[in-house]
Amino acid sequence: MAAYELYAFWRSSAAYRVRVALTLKGLSAEEHAIDLDAGDQYGDAFRTINPLAAVPALIVPGHPPLTQSLAILEYLDETVPNPPLLPADPLGRARVRSIAAGLAADTHPLVVPRVRRYLTTIGGFDQAAWRAWQIQWFTTGLQGLERRLATDAGTGLYCHGDTVTVADILLMSIVAVMRMFNIAIADIPTIDRIVALCETQEAFARAAPLKQTGAPTA
Repeated sequence: MAAYELYAFWRSSAAYRVRVALTLKGLSAEEHAIDLDAGDQYGDAFRTINPLAAVPALIVPGHPPLTQSLAILEYLDETVPNPPLLPADPLGRARVRSIAAGLAADTHPLVVPRVRRYLTTIGGFDQAAWRAWQIQWFTTGLQGLERRLATDAGTGLYCHGDTVTVADILLMSIVAVMRMFNIAIADIPTIDRIVALCETQEAFARAAPLKQTGAPTA
């Protein structure tokens, strides 16, 4: 029996992060699908779990729900230390957290379903305008990260050093969602290399959106 319960949506970038971390740590979670497209997140049942109506939410037996993917990743890393997802040294941890926060706070929030819903209703965006918005912010985020990774001595085989960290999990979560929207960013060779390496690992393959419950089958 799984030790945890995870409330998630198949296409959610943030839920993807938690799935990857659980697998890397050798953990499992009973997953409950929250259909963001259908508005399940606004129901009273889920609002008692996360009043902000967002996934993921991780249930640790006997404790209130954990929300926000970065907080969940750090909880898992602190309670199951191996393999570590943060470097041992303070500067390394700060660098990884900086990369992760840039993706989680500066890029991802601009392209989530609630932003799309607002822009395509109250904001007056048609689908072409929404797609242009997505491309703009994915490009801004990843090209900025590319410049950092390509010039920073802390970059190794992965975003930081030669092992997977929270930074790689965040990067892959953004890439996974971009692919669902058929968006590709040019001129990011360092990121492309890191993505290709991550894709050789089972944890990332198992977390792929199209492999999750609720994903379209055709």
